[in-house]
Amino acid sequence: MKQIKTLLLAATLFIAGTSFMQAQTTVAHINTQDLIAAMPAMKTAQAEMDKLGKTYEADIKSMVTEYQNKMKLYDAEAATKTAEENQKRMVEVQTMQQNIQAYQGQAQQDMQKKEVDLLKPITEKAKAAILKVAKAQGFNYVLDSTQGGGVIMAEGKDLLADVKKELGF
Repeated sequence: MKQIKTLLLAATLFIAGTSFMQAQTTVAHINTQDLIAAMPAMKTAQAEMDKLGKTYEADIKSMVTEYQNKMKLYDAEAATKTAEENQKRMVEVQTMQQNIQAYQGQAQQDMQKKEVDLLKPITEKAKAAILKVAKAQGFNYVLDSTQGGGVIMAEGKDLLADVKKELGF
């Protein structure tokens, strides 16, 4: 009988200790992708990226049109020109083609750099707001519940609405 009481007391203490440990650790989750997409600054950044993309697209389209027009002209005049002139023209259009490809590559790099420059302050602002809300509400951990973010189950409190409120939207 004494052994059962000791065993029961040990089990009770173990369960109580485990419960106390779980009560001390609070976990919340937030979908940071949804938060950032909903931020007004993100909409402004996206509009700026779209504008820049359209500018590059128009420039490239203009270069391609010029290239195609020269190709048609040179093809039409090829029979009336000397082999030396045709060779110079071929080098000229190949250079144009290389310039178009180089410009496309540079435009893509510029777009990526601009995107990083625009997103960095937005993500930092979101992170700061998440940390502020989580600390104010007493959470020890905040997990990112974005698809593929590593969270299998997110049954804690979702901070999205509170962080949006903190950011003023």
